[in-house]
Amino acid sequence: MGNCISAEMPETGAQGAKAATAKDHRIGWMDPLAQRVWDTVSNSPLHSLWDFEGMPASVVWKRTFKACIDDNLLSRAAELGYYFLFALFPMLVSASALLGLAARHAVDIYLRLLQYLTLIVPAAAYDMVIDTFNQATAHATSGKITLGLVTALWSASVGFSAMQDGMNTVYKVRESRPYWKARGAAVLVTLLLGGIVTLNLAILFGGDFLARMAAQHLLHSALAISAEVLLRGISYVLALATLVLLFNAIYYFAPDLQAKRWHWITPGAVMGIAGWIAASLGLRLYLHYFLASYSVTYGSLGAVIVLLTWFYITGLMLLLGAELNSEIQAAVVEKRLKERGELPAESTVRG
Repeated sequence: MGNCISAEMPETGAQGAKAATAKDHRIGWMDPLAQRVWDTVSNSPLHSLWDFEGMPASVVWKRTFKACIDDNLLSRAAELGYYFLFALFPMLVSASALLGLAARHAVDIYLRLLQYLTLIVPAAAYDMVIDTFNQATAHATSGKITLGLVTALWSASVGFSAMQDGMNTVYKVRESRPYWKARGAAVLVTLLLGGIVTLNLAILFGGDFLARMAAQHLLHSALAISAEVLLRGISYVLALATLVLLFNAIYYFAPDLQAKRWHWITPGAVMGIAGWIAASLGLRLYLHYFLASYSVTYGSLGAVIVLLTWFYITGLMLLLGAELNSEIQAAVVEKRLKERGELPAESTVRG
């Protein structure tokens, strides 16, 4: 990619006053031409992120790669991984308290749902999560609902708060919402994301249950096998759809853009999910075949290291998907501005 334009276009009047206010969405000084592009991205979201409007895909990929380096996504992902780990256990306390209030057997059902995390989460990390969940549910009382649920949810929301910061970096904006509003939204969205994850696990559980019922009760073996494969396939497709919903909910709610548009499927979500699944499975295989003795080497700390590594992968893939979405929008906006003569035709604008 070429160098970014360095022409001076100082802001005056209302624009300058806006830039000086604490609630200005802009991150600070940026090349004026690049700022023009990112302001447009923030204020005028595209109808479709799949339409590059003639922009070569190679240009978008180059922009995305450069933006990943410029935005320091590897370090941002490490920050997200830490906050995800920090938010996990308050979330387990919240879930156990809510389930304990509903019914004791609800905890057992939720535990069965959590077993489907083994499809993607490394075994050692899963065991640690389940052990913590069991310890939390063993002491779940109505008192926890009254005194501790709000605190637990507030603590659990730090994961989404960290995602807000990361997404703002990707879209070249800063947080302009008051702290109470941003954190309150983080709590509500954390509940929403928890519900989506639960729905995802419930779909896998329901598909597995129906598949086993079909295998047991259909007398014709070929029909039983076909029904089992079909039901499991449907459940995986639906689970993948809820995973897409999860990613796009984060991409919609997290960044502090001036205008937002909901997209059901985005290139960033597709790439992020594909990369997340591949990297998670790769981590499982690596731990199983090449680092089987890590628990002996690290002891009980090994499970924490594995879980933190998996959270790091998760955060990185979320950020990579958001970076791709943002760079698609920036590339299309830049092309439009050049066509209208509002940017030099020969310029290559980067934030």
